[in-house]
Amino acid sequence: MSGKIRTLVVDDEPVARARVLSLLRTEADVEVVGECATGSQVLSAIQEKSPDLVFLDIQMPEIDGVELARSFGGGKPAVVFVTAYDEYALRAFEVHAVDYLLKPFSAERFRSALTHVRHQLPQRQAAAGGSPDPPAGQHAGAPRPERHNRLIVKSSGRIHFVRIQDVDWCEASGNYVSLHVGPQTHLVRGTMSSIESQLAAGPFVRVHRSTIVNLDRIQELRPSFNGEYVIVLHDQTRLTLSRGFRQGLQARLGKPI
Repeated sequence: MSGKIRTLVVDDEPVARARVLSLLRTEADVEVVGECATGSQVLSAIQEKSPDLVFLDIQMPEIDGVELARSFGGGKPAVVFVTAYDEYALRAFEVHAVDYLLKPFSAERFRSALTHVRHQLPQRQAAAGGSPDPPAGQHAGAPRPERHNRLIVKSSGRIHFVRIQDVDWCEASGNYVSLHVGPQTHLVRGTMSSIESQLAAGPFVRVHRSTIVNLDRIQELRPSFNGEYVIVLHDQTRLTLSRGFRQGLQARLGKPI
């Protein structure tokens, strides 16, 4: 993107605002256009300053940060939530936040969030230019359509947004489910059934009581014993298609095996 990233910093705690502001001063492509402590100040600043980016605390006086973000519109500004509480991660995801910083965060983690912003801003601004959003504050109470196209994973004190289409396969691991995403593995607390329901809109199918696979990653099926098959993925991972789930895979493929 051309020009500097016009940035608004929002937090009701002066010390927390000062922390973000001090980190932003080291970023040559960022211009801080204001700071706010309340929801009403934010709505006025959005209209007057037209920021590209808002660092937004969630627990705010008058109205919480997630509800504020809903009022901005989908294209601009981008939002990075800053909070001491991880239980808001799902709501942040629903309003398409670029990132989610858990206090206290390191300078390195802060820079990582800015990197995500730099990657996403051009696409967001292009989308906003093609389909203008309502002004800030307009329709603030109206529900917005939600697109659940990511999974939220908490790991080592960080919140990861994993795109569903990037998941290769999943396997049960006791009280957890392992999500295999390229060379990375994320451990999510939950059951296979709960993960399966979250993946339902994507190209996924249950092939074993403890395995779900992305159909787009399957390279071939090899007959095994007792009506089972070996599933070979593009990265040569081998999984088992058990007899009990064979019919489900056939239905998704639209042809008999």
